[in-house]
Amino acid sequence: MLVAAGTATGLCVHATLAAVGLSAVVMRSAEAFMVVKLAGAVYLIWLGVTTFRSGRRVSEATKAPARPPWAGHGGYLQGFLGNVLNPKAAAVYLTLVPQFLDPRAGVAGQIAVLAAAHVTVAVTWLTAWTFVVAAARRVIRSRMFRTAINRVSGVVLVGFGVRTAVSG
Repeated sequence: MLVAAGTATGLCVHATLAAVGLSAVVMRSAEAFMVVKLAGAVYLIWLGVTTFRSGRRVSEATKAPARPPWAGHGGYLQGFLGNVLNPKAAAVYLTLVPQFLDPRAGVAGQIAVLAAAHVTVAVTWLTAWTFVVAAARRVIRSRMFRTAINRVSGVVLVGFGVRTAVSG
């Protein structure tokens, strides 16, 4: 649920930036877009490597797992950073949202309504998956499953980060 809340906050950041026009500056400036893109790529690679490495450390409950830098904040900050550092999330508000705006009306209010719908869908989807995962708790807690999922997730995240860094 904290990841869903962090993701929703990230969506609100993108909507706010779009409403005040800052996202347009980032999207029009190749250098600014590249900085955001590379920051997102580095974040994905770091998540992937950390996740992959934690697969080796899955052991008895007495051993404390590796803690990410946002340890006191947990899933909220992870969801937030995963969304805010994703340049494609900003692109949604710059390419898709304008198609639904009436230029004769206040843009900020319209973006707020669309962002509220976006947040509602995202939080509903993430909440549904939270309940599915909670129901599968016994399987997920097994050492073999956790090791496998950490390694697969780590490889996928590193792949996404590398793809993001080298894509045009």
